[in-house]
Amino acid sequence: MSDQILDATNPRLQAPYDRRGLEALMARFGSPLVVIDCDIVRAQFHALSEALPGVDLHYALKPLPERCVVDTLKALGGFFDLATNGEVDLVRKAGVDPRRCIHTHPIKRDSDIREAIRFGVRTFVADNPDELGKFVRHRARSEVLLRVAFRNPAAAADLSRKFGCEPESVPALLDLARRLGVKVVGLSFHVGSQTPTPDMHVRAIDSCRELIIAARAAGHSLSVLDIGGGFPVTYQEPLPPIHEFCAPIRDALAKLPSGLRLIAEPGRFIAGPAGTSLSTVVGRALRDGRWWFYLDDGLYGSYNGQMFDHAMYAIRPLRDDGSRVPAVLAGPTCDSIDVVREEIELPLLEIGDVLVGRTMGAYTSSSATDFNFIRRAKVIAINEKPESESAE
Repeated sequence: MSDQILDATNPRLQAPYDRRGLEALMARFGSPLVVIDCDIVRAQFHALSEALPGVDLHYALKPLPERCVVDTLKALGGFFDLATNGEVDLVRKAGVDPRRCIHTHPIKRDSDIREAIRFGVRTFVADNPDELGKFVRHRARSEVLLRVAFRNPAAAADLSRKFGCEPESVPALLDLARRLGVKVVGLSFHVGSQTPTPDMHVRAIDSCRELIIAARAAGHSLSVLDIGGGFPVTYQEPLPPIHEFCAPIRDALAKLPSGLRLIAEPGRFIAGPAGTSLSTVVGRALRDGRWWFYLDDGLYGSYNGQMFDHAMYAIRPLRDDGSRVPAVLAGPTCDSIDVVREEIELPLLEIGDVLVGRTMGAYTSSSATDFNFIRRAKVIAINEKPESESAE
């Protein structure tokens, strides 16, 4: 660990993080803690950019709406995917050019549309006649992508269950938009979160290709295709490298008609690997032959993704002597559901020992609560400056 970890303006810590470095962070910032490594944000962005050449990556703020992530991606020339007024406010404060943003929530209040337009966003998403009607009064300052549904039960979260029109509804919606004077410039889809294979991406791209060809033949000038997110990250089960995962997607994109701007909305892939959770054992008890270790973080905090995001994080002790006992990891609230792991083999931990959770950047701190008046984990950033700048 570099002594620069003590520099409040830009702590640096090289991954994989050693025990001394993590202990220094805990001593300085307290516990529980979520550490966001901006070097990993950069690496994930570059990896996906290389896997999807020619596709503009609009980072979806939802999984990790932190200023450090926005600043890092802004410096890389990234784009942004917004869905709420709070997200609009975050990128506005970060000085993001609104022309590099799209607003993709399919269902919006008029005040949401007005706030985004006031910031400078022009591209929105709709998936039904009522939603198209909301843009009539804003038609001079907006354009729309029609979101198409492709159900994907293999995904961790099938987002087409809640949003998107059926592919066969696209021609009628395009005709309605023309009658309303609402400008539709393209199509969008999202095949679901943490999708295990690229098969549904390929199917959706192929279907949209046919829809775009038919729409152009009918006189609709579609020039954008947004292929959404869903690019998976490794939690415990290994996955193929992203360049390999995206190979069939690249092949499908190559078959699209000419003149299309291509957009993707990665969220988890950028944010997930960048987060590390640090929590402390605050109590322990031997119950029914197993050691229960009570942490200062749990299911109502950073580990909420195990309930709401269908994720199972890799957890290890910071101090490990190699011994193992049957254990349970419990969260800090008074609720009996607040159990992080029912069956796990761990050393006989002591009060004050630290547990490390990996790949905990996405849908963890962003959806944590203060239930039971227990404060959520503090979020800190490391490596905010690129290594080349830090060396100067």
